[in-house]
Amino acid sequence: MTTEVKKPSHEVLKQAAEIIMQSGVVGVPTETVYGLAANAYDEKACAAIFAAKGRPQDNPLIIHISDLEMLERSARDIPPLAYTLAEHFWSGPLTMIFKKKDIVPYTTSGGLDTVAVRMPDNEDTLNLIKLCGVPLAAPSANLSGSPSPTSADHVFEDMNGRIPLIIDGGECKAGVESTVVCFTEDGGIKILRPGVITAEQLSRFADVVTDKNVFLKPDEREKVISPGVKYKHYSPKAEIIIVEAENENSFASFVNQNKDNGVYAVTFGNESGIELPAIPYGESAEEQAHNLFAVLRQTDELGAKRAYVRCPEKQGVGAAVYNRLLRAAAFRVIKV
Repeated sequence: MTTEVKKPSHEVLKQAAEIIMQSGVVGVPTETVYGLAANAYDEKACAAIFAAKGRPQDNPLIIHISDLEMLERSARDIPPLAYTLAEHFWSGPLTMIFKKKDIVPYTTSGGLDTVAVRMPDNEDTLNLIKLCGVPLAAPSANLSGSPSPTSADHVFEDMNGRIPLIIDGGECKAGVESTVVCFTEDGGIKILRPGVITAEQLSRFADVVTDKNVFLKPDEREKVISPGVKYKHYSPKAEIIIVEAENENSFASFVNQNKDNGVYAVTFGNESGIELPAIPYGESAEEQAHNLFAVLRQTDELGAKRAYVRCPEKQGVGAAVYNRLLRAAAFRVIKV
C-alpha cells in the first residue's frame, strides 16, 4: 500500500480515525516513542499490528486511553493505588497492568488474562482516541526487534508500504517506552520495565520492587505480562556491546585497542583520546534516553559492523537506558 506522512490537523485526525474504525493501523506520535495504533477491541485490527511489525503473537500490546472511563471499560479489580498513580502520572509515560475484561480480546493481550493500560501525554493522539471512542492498542511503530522509532522518519523507514498513514508529530520527548508496573498482593508496586518515571518517583506512593528480568536475561520460555522484556529487542544490524568503564580514560583505552574498520564508539560526549569514530548519545540520563534509539539507528546508517557503547548509570532514568541497551546488545557486557 501507499504510506502517507502528514502533519496533525483535525482533518488528518479524522482520516486516521476512519482508518482505525475500519480495522486499519496508523502510525501515531506519543511522548515516549511512535506507536502503531489500532482499535484495541478489534481482533482483526490488532492482528494487523502484529503482521505489520512481524511481532510474536505472545507479546502483549499496551492499550492507550483518553479517560478513566476507558480504563474501567477495559480492566477489572482496579486497586485504589492505581487511581492514585493515575492522578499523579497520567497523562504520561506510566503503564499499569490489570486483569482484563472480556471486551479486550486475547489477540490484544498476547493470550494473557491481563491488560496493560496507559494514557499518553500527546494532545494529538489523545484527540485521536477521543474521535475513535475506543482505546487504541499501540506498540512501538518499528519492525519487531529493531530500535524503536522516535520520529516519523524512523516510522517511515520501517513501515513504508505496510500501513496507510503516519501522523508526524515531531521528535518524541522521552525517547524510551513507558515505565510498566503491576501491583503486588501486599499493596506494593513491581516495575516490569523501567522508563522515565523512576522507582524513586513511584516509591512516594508505595513500596517498590524491580522485577528480576529488568537487568537479567529472561528465560525465553517464560510468559511475560509486559512488552519489551524479551531477550533481544531494540537492536540495530550492528553488533552492540556495552562497555562498563570506571572512567573516560579506561573506556578510551579499551575502544582504541579494539578499533577496526566499521567499529564505532558510542560515548557520553565528553570523552577525549578516542581514536575511532565516535557517536555521542548524551551526558545526562535524560539526554541518553531521548537520543538512544536514534543513535542505534544511526549505526546502521553509517554501516557500522560493531559499536561499543559506554554504559550509563543504572539508577533513575539511567535504569531505563541500561535496560534497553542490554536487549539491544543481547546482554553482551564487557567490564574494563
